[in-house]
Amino acid sequence: MISCRQQAKDSRTISAFFRRTAIFGVLVLVGLLSSSFSARAQTAASVTWYVTIVLPPKVIAGRSATLAILGADGRLAPNVSVMIGEGQSLKTDATGRAFFTAPTTPGVLFAEASGALAVALVDEPASANVQAAQKELAVAPVISLRDRFPICGGGFRGDADANRVTMNDDRALVVASSPECLLVLPSPRAVPGIANLTVNSAGVQRAATTTLVSLQFEAPQTAPVPGQRSELTVHVEGSGVPLDLTIQNETPGVLEFLKGDTQEVRTTGGSRNIAQVQISAIRSGDYSFNAKLIPSPDIQAAERYLRAAVPLAPKALQHRVNDAAGRVATHPKDREKVRQDLEKMISTTIPGRFRTLLEAARAST
Repeated sequence: MISCRQQAKDSRTISAFFRRTAIFGVLVLVGLLSSSFSARAQTAASVTWYVTIVLPPKVIAGRSATLAILGADGRLAPNVSVMIGEGQSLKTDATGRAFFTAPTTPGVLFAEASGALAVALVDEPASANVQAAQKELAVAPVISLRDRFPICGGGFRGDADANRVTMNDDRALVVASSPECLLVLPSPRAVPGIANLTVNSAGVQRAATTTLVSLQFEAPQTAPVPGQRSELTVHVEGSGVPLDLTIQNETPGVLEFLKGDTQEVRTTGGSRNIAQVQISAIRSGDYSFNAKLIPSPDIQAAERYLRAAVPLAPKALQHRVNDAAGRVATHPKDREKVRQDLEKMISTTIPGRFRTLLEAARAST
C-alpha cells in the first residue's frame, strides 16, 4: 500500500490521501472535505470480514491449478475454506493460496468462500497440448503497476510457485495459475514505462513486452465546496497513449459525479495523459473513488459466460441472455448495447452464480 497525505491549510483546502491497494488492483482515492481549520481525529469504522477469490481466467479440464484468497485488507489470506465446483473442498495454505484440480467437463468453474463467488472458464485438455515453445505469450499491451494481470498462452504449471515471472529482471508474484494462464502482480519495485517480461515454466523460457503505467491522483487546486462544481483528475504515468478507465464514486452521499457514479472515460493521451470527472460536493465529509484500467474485450469469453448463464437464468430472462450471447458473438457493433443490457440485468439480480456469470460477461465485453 502506498499513501500520500496533504495537510489542510484552511476551510477550503482538501485534506486528502490516496491509497493504491496492490492486490485489489485499483487506485483508491480518499479525501476529506475540510470544514474547519483544525484536523479532527477520525474514528475507524468497523470492517465486515469478506474475501476476494482470485482464479486464473482459464483452467484446463482435469488439470491442476492454483487459486488465491484475499482478505478485506487486500492481503493473501491463509486457512480460508473454499468450495470448488460441485463439492471439492479445500483450505488456503500459509501463502493464502490453494492447489486444486479443475472439473473434467469443459465449461465454467465456480469457487465459493465466505459468501464470495468467482468463476473461470474451463477449456478442453487439447488446448494445452501445443508445445509451449511454439506459442506466444498473450499479455495486455498496457497494465497497471498495482493491478493483477493475466498472461496466457499455455505451457504453464498448475502450481503457481513452479512458474517464474520477471519484469525488467525484477521477480513478479504469480498469484494464481493454470496450465493455460497465469495471474501476476508486478513487483513493488516496478516503475512506469516499458517492461520486458520473461516467463519460465518447466524449463521453457518465453518473453514478451508490455507497458507499465501508474494512475496518480491530482488534487483539485481548490477543494470541493458543497454546492459548487469541481473536477477530479487522474494522471497516467508511463504512457502517452490514450487509455480507457473506469472511475467509480464510492461515497455518493458526499460527492456527486455529474454524469453518473460509475463512468468510463478515455484519457487525453500525450505528455500530460489525464482523465477528468466533473463533480459536485453534496456535504462536508470523507469521500473516496477508485480508478482502474479497462481491459481489452474478450468476445469469445463473454459469449461462453453468457451461454453458461442461460440455464441458470430465470425463465423470463433466458431468451434475453441467449440473445445477448448471440449478438456479442456475431454483431461486434452491438457490443455497447449488450453491455448496457447486461448492466440492467445485473442491477436487478441478487448475488449468486447467475449474477456472477453476467458480471464476468460484462467485464469481457
